[in-house]
Amino acid sequence: MNVQRPELIRELIEPYRQALEADFEAYLNHCFRIWNFCLALAGEGGEKEVKIAVATVFHDLGIWSDRTFDYLPHSKKLAREYLEKTGRNGWIDEILCMIEEHHKLTEWKGNQEWLVEPFRKADLIDISGGLIRFSMDDEFVREVLEEFPNEGFHKTLVRLALKRFRTHPFSPLPMVKW
Repeated sequence: MNVQRPELIRELIEPYRQALEADFEAYLNHCFRIWNFCLALAGEGGEKEVKIAVATVFHDLGIWSDRTFDYLPHSKKLAREYLEKTGRNGWIDEILCMIEEHHKLTEWKGNQEWLVEPFRKADLIDISGGLIRFSMDDEFVREVLEEFPNEGFHKTLVRLALKRFRTHPFSPLPMVKW
């Protein structure tokens, strides 16, 4: 599979440029990396590619749109609004589940037709900087990471996690699930 830069991701994220501020390029690259990893895991296919793009753009967006590290409800709200506005109501349950479960540390065992598990794995590949790869080709992972540089994305997440820890020491990572 060749590394791709889908225009749909840029189109979906552009309205949130102001909310993302200095993190715009970092988040955009994170989205491109996840999209490429997820597509490689799930296989290519028209509707599937659009679903992955939608989930990818909205999955962490609540961090910036609502200025919170307990962001999953906000990210899901933004995704739902987009899906309703574009007449994709039939995708809502799957996309919201992709967002809700993307930081699950163990395998998601729900509807195997959904893209939840490949999406979860794709995010974990990216968050680990490619150290965790599942069955992904080493060369492909390296190409994706080189094509879409981190731009400080992981540093931002660490900074936000530390800030959250100071105010919520018993719930520092509310998005992580077993």
